[in-house]
Amino acid sequence: MGESLKTFVGGTEVDVPNSIPAIRAALPEERREEFDRAINEAGVHEIQAVMRHWMLESVPDPEAEQILDRLAQDEAERRSVA
Repeated sequence: MGESLKTFVGGTEVDVPNSIPAIRAALPEERREEFDRAINEAGVHEIQAVMRHWMLESVPDPEAEQILDRLAQDEAERRSVA
C-alpha cells in the first residue's frame, strides 16, 4: 500500500488514510454511501482528485471546521442585513 501519509491537526501529527478501504473506514458511517458513490462515478482522470478530497474529509480538523462555521455565520448575517 506504500508509505503512510501524515498531516498535522491542531499541532498533532496524524495518519491520513491513503487507500479506498482505509478512507471509507475512517469516514463517519453517514458519509460512506456518498463516498462510495463519488468513487464509483469517478473516471480515470478524476479519481486522484476525488480520493484527495475524501482523504482530507476523513481527517477531522476542528480548527478548520470552526473557521468554516464562522464564515457561514458571517455570510448568513450579511444576507439578513441586505
